[in-house]
Amino acid sequence: MKSTALLLFLAIGAATTAQAATPDYAVLQRHPLGGSGGWDYLTIDPAAHHLLIARTDRVMVVDTQDGKLAGEIAGMQHIHGIALVQKARRGYVSDGTANSVHVIDLDGLKNLRDIPIGGKGPDAIVFDPASGHVLTMNGHSGDASVIDPASNKAIAEIALPGRPEFAVSDGHGHVYANIEDKSELARIDTRTDKVDAVWKLAPCDSPSGLAIDTQSRRLFSVCDNKLMVVTDADDGHQVATAAIGDGPDAARFDPATGLVYSSNHDGTLTIVHEDDANHYSVVANVPTQAGARTMALDQATHRIWLVAAAPAPRHAQVKDFTALVVGSH
Repeated sequence: MKSTALLLFLAIGAATTAQAATPDYAVLQRHPLGGSGGWDYLTIDPAAHHLLIARTDRVMVVDTQDGKLAGEIAGMQHIHGIALVQKARRGYVSDGTANSVHVIDLDGLKNLRDIPIGGKGPDAIVFDPASGHVLTMNGHSGDASVIDPASNKAIAEIALPGRPEFAVSDGHGHVYANIEDKSELARIDTRTDKVDAVWKLAPCDSPSGLAIDTQSRRLFSVCDNKLMVVTDADDGHQVATAAIGDGPDAARFDPATGLVYSSNHDGTLTIVHEDDANHYSVVANVPTQAGARTMALDQATHRIWLVAAAPAPRHAQVKDFTALVVGSH
């Protein structure tokens, strides 16, 4: 009887300690930015302490230290994502309407040149350190374009099994892309510029955001049916699923905290903890703002940046565009 009571006491104590150790996440700051136009992906430039926002026809640059507008880089049509090549201090911006990639100066905040690509509708864009190349995921043509930053030219097109969404690099010769219309995950060998594996993501429906833990070799796909699917990056077997909010469009992983984030259109930020490589638990669903569906992780502060605007009918003018910062108290 005593041993049973002791076990019960220890179990309650452990649960209390675990609750106390769970940080209290909330929106800590709101920074009004204003301006016209919609938005898509967000990217943190840690060297300059800048948040780069793909804002329809320009890149909006926000100082992450004070939340103020640091500048805007114009001369674009309808942009989606921004990949950083830090050694060269250049950014590569996908323009879905122009079927091109804009090269920007990350320090001078200038548009330097345009690179035409063979693919149609470039959306997500990623830098692969192993090859030194930038890859665009082309939603209209179902392929990926490869750009060599040394020559600033498109050098290859990679056929994909369907319409790609977000993509990530493992830094060791592979880029992974969610295939939205097939609910699949494609692996690209960046040494050969060919797809070398395609894996099913069922029960995932319409995967969008994607993140990677390069140490545990785990991929995190967020899906329209309120699921995060965890996949082994080496053999493609499904490891786990976790419940997330509605309408996700981005995922991020923080290697320092072991937290995976899903930003959701319903106005929540789902936070999932990587207990170990094969087990995951939902830590919180933080209320944010309706429409705050894309995000960036500042690994220096372990805070998440999101953006949203006032509720409005589809195609209506954007009002009250605001950046939100989520973190623990």
